[in-house]
Amino acid sequence: MEVFVQTVVGGLTFGAIYALVALGFSLIYRTMALVNFAHADVLMLGAYLGTSMILGLHWPFVVALVVATLLTAGVGVGMERVLRPLENKDLDLMLIGTLGFGIVLESVAIIVWGPAGQAVRMPIAAAPIDVSGILVQPYDLIVLAAAGAIAIGLYQFLGRTKLGLAMQASAMDFQAASAMGIDVGRMNAVAFAIGSGLAAVAGNLAAPLLYVEPTVGVSLGIRAFAAAMLGGFGSIQGAIVGGLAIGLIDSLAAGVFQGYGEVVTFVTFALLITLRPTGIFGEQTISRA
Repeated sequence: MEVFVQTVVGGLTFGAIYALVALGFSLIYRTMALVNFAHADVLMLGAYLGTSMILGLHWPFVVALVVATLLTAGVGVGMERVLRPLENKDLDLMLIGTLGFGIVLESVAIIVWGPAGQAVRMPIAAAPIDVSGILVQPYDLIVLAAAGAIAIGLYQFLGRTKLGLAMQASAMDFQAASAMGIDVGRMNAVAFAIGSGLAAVAGNLAAPLLYVEPTVGVSLGIRAFAAAMLGGFGSIQGAIVGGLAIGLIDSLAAGVFQGYGEVVTFVTFALLITLRPTGIFGEQTISRA
């Protein structure tokens, strides 16, 4: 029983990280009807920036995470600015553009940091917490708490702030939003900034649990993409539920099926998405045709 509970906690921890990345996927998709194929590499860039500040500059983990998130959000804004001439005109070229950005980011990472992985120590050295014989790592609780706080903050931002409501209006009907004086291009840039920032947070939270290497974004991004689809692409609550679900499935499958766990995870995902093609909460996007 203890092993099962520890496996569940570990699955929820990675599930929370997948949820943050899936939130970025969904936010950009619901705002622009665009799947950002560079999102995983943006995560990788954010993780490398934070790792460099920790290992090279000896900054505290939290400070490095915040600065890396802000810098990565700026990269997201730059990406949107380059793609802006194609918005509402050629979605296919925009998709190809995001693929190109991903290739560039991965190439830059290899040139700057090299192909070898970098390890980050746990930001806290506390001993595992013993709960009725079940050992829980304090860092797991920190990741869960941080992801939960960010998800709640994003939900409140979108539903209660003027900027968030403007983003919602742009997502629902960008032509009507433009007629009402909302700068849709600015809303898209904000969506890219927030989505990229979320990816950076996820990458930095995952850094002490994994090696930071050029392919770390792909490893996390594939599962996060699956999480976004499972929850309902474009759905905020769906990204959270989908991320936690993929994390649990992945952890339990690895515990039971060992080396075949990854195969079992994606077979399970394929079966679920076949039964519910639009995801748990249904796909939420707009038409930019």
